[in-house]
Amino acid sequence: MEITFSTPAEARRWLYLMGWIGLLGSLLVGCGEFLVHYAGDAMHGGPPYSFFLEVPAERLPPGHFLMVLGLPLYLLGYGHFFLALRPGNRKLAAAVFLLGAVSFSLGGVWAGSRAFLGSVVQILGEASDPQILSRVLESYDFLQENLVQVLRVLVLANSVLFVGTVLRYKTLYPRWMAVFNPALVLAIVFSLFFYLPAVGDFLAPTAMNVAYFVHFGMSLVALRRPL
Repeated sequence: MEITFSTPAEARRWLYLMGWIGLLGSLLVGCGEFLVHYAGDAMHGGPPYSFFLEVPAERLPPGHFLMVLGLPLYLLGYGHFFLALRPGNRKLAAAVFLLGAVSFSLGGVWAGSRAFLGSVVQILGEASDPQILSRVLESYDFLQENLVQVLRVLVLANSVLFVGTVLRYKTLYPRWMAVFNPALVLAIVFSLFFYLPAVGDFLAPTAMNVAYFVHFGMSLVALRRPL
């Protein structure tokens, strides 16, 4: 993977631009996913996907289109991490970029289905035959929910590569940036959901985007030092 710039100033501009693009992507997708998923106390119990019954139907379309608008920005944003890691190890930097691209390609397919799933649950939840909804949800689990499990594995692998590259090689990052990896932030978000729901309930519905908002944000902070 080869990206060249005519001057160091141009490289710096692209580094920051792609970082801000990624941060914007995480914000847009995060707001959209929050609109689609947030259901208050209903998120803590009940049958699978029943929390959608507590999500106002009018929140689903804007949430869906915010996610669709923001997801491509993640792919551009991952160029930011590639440029920041490349001075340390070009191959590992490329691996982080490619894993990120694959992760959010799969994540985009899953995220694009969530508002439609919410509509299905709300419409079929009123049907007289609950077996219809059960069969639809079984199909959804197989076709879509498995994707988010793969996404989480890829994000974990990506985080391990990111941490290893930052700690072992001379990248543009200070060593402390390794702490702000997506997997660790994601684990903290889910811990808050279970142990401090007053905070976690507002973060967990869009947990992956919270993790990447922190990841992009702290990256931009870390790179403000002279390069």
